[in-house]
Amino acid sequence: MTDLNENDYLLLTPGPLSTSPTVRAAMNRDWCTWDDDYNVGVVTPIREKLVQLATASRPDEYTCVLLQGSGTFSVESMIGSTIPPDGKLLVLANGAYGNRLAQIAARLNINHIVHDSGELAPPDLMRLGETLSDDPGITHVVVVHNETTTGMMNPLEDIASIVKSQDRVLLVDSMSAFGGVPLDVAELGVDYVVSSANKCIQGVPGFGFVIGRVAHMKQTKGWARSLSLDIHDQWQCMEHGRGKWRYTSPTHVVHAFYQALIELEEEGGVAARHARYTENQRRLVTGMERLGFRCVLPVKYHSPIITGFRSPEHPDYEFQRFYGLLKAQGFVIYPGKVTGIASFRIGSIGHVFPEDIDRLLIAIQASMYWE
Repeated sequence: MTDLNENDYLLLTPGPLSTSPTVRAAMNRDWCTWDDDYNVGVVTPIREKLVQLATASRPDEYTCVLLQGSGTFSVESMIGSTIPPDGKLLVLANGAYGNRLAQIAARLNINHIVHDSGELAPPDLMRLGETLSDDPGITHVVVVHNETTTGMMNPLEDIASIVKSQDRVLLVDSMSAFGGVPLDVAELGVDYVVSSANKCIQGVPGFGFVIGRVAHMKQTKGWARSLSLDIHDQWQCMEHGRGKWRYTSPTHVVHAFYQALIELEEEGGVAARHARYTENQRRLVTGMERLGFRCVLPVKYHSPIITGFRSPEHPDYEFQRFYGLLKAQGFVIYPGKVTGIASFRIGSIGHVFPEDIDRLLIAIQASMYWE
């Protein structure tokens, strides 16, 4: 069970999320961005460990680039740096974060089309295959791994199989799943995957990372639509500068992430963390349904990351009041994001354990003022 100080609360969100005291303590010293203690001793091992997390089968085929900013910065960097000027992107969207991928492509003036399957359904696999067959101009496909608008885990294995059978480049926004869901990008044929420090690896906000296929990344010099978000240039600087970032790196956050990676290994790796998150989510859904709440999605679409619940159909229910009552008891949940459905979301990732979910359910029952 998570130990909390008097004024603390658990963040039951898809990130930023609750971190361990030892991860937070790792930020209690300063680091020089030019020094080998930092670049060789911290940054380089992080890059190596992240590639190992992405693929145990063929790590030599991939590399990792760290980038300042929130996860969206890294997503924009991936989209803006890996598509050539004459490329064309197919965006698979089924929620707010898939829509954001399309928004990024539009802002960067990248030729793109969008398959929007709605927020309550996964991408249409038949349509995907037919579109790729009919339009040879499409060079890249991008999809969100776990769409936290609803909590849906998209069928990445099936999507990858279709995309790679048609020899297109596959980009994956695994912001809220990487490190918490077993994955081998080489086995699937994923070319690029992006995530952030403050998600399933349980670091703190401040940087993200792109893991990409070396053979493709070598081709991307000069493709970037941004100076600071140029993956190729950042990669070359880190490769030849022994881990050095082009511009000032968030040193304290990076060191906290290094500690978080150690704690992931100590827990038993991604498989063990996935098992904990899965049990958290199972207890959450079982307990919420017992209290009368209904999930937004069918069980077959659930992920161990975050779950959407329909708001009570009671005239006295107000989310902000419910939220405040839970926060006063040490739990912070998330508002809903599904169009046309009054809902809220509860995350099951971070430094959160099954016993914490049991305590949350007790707090929720005590907060049901509308009963």
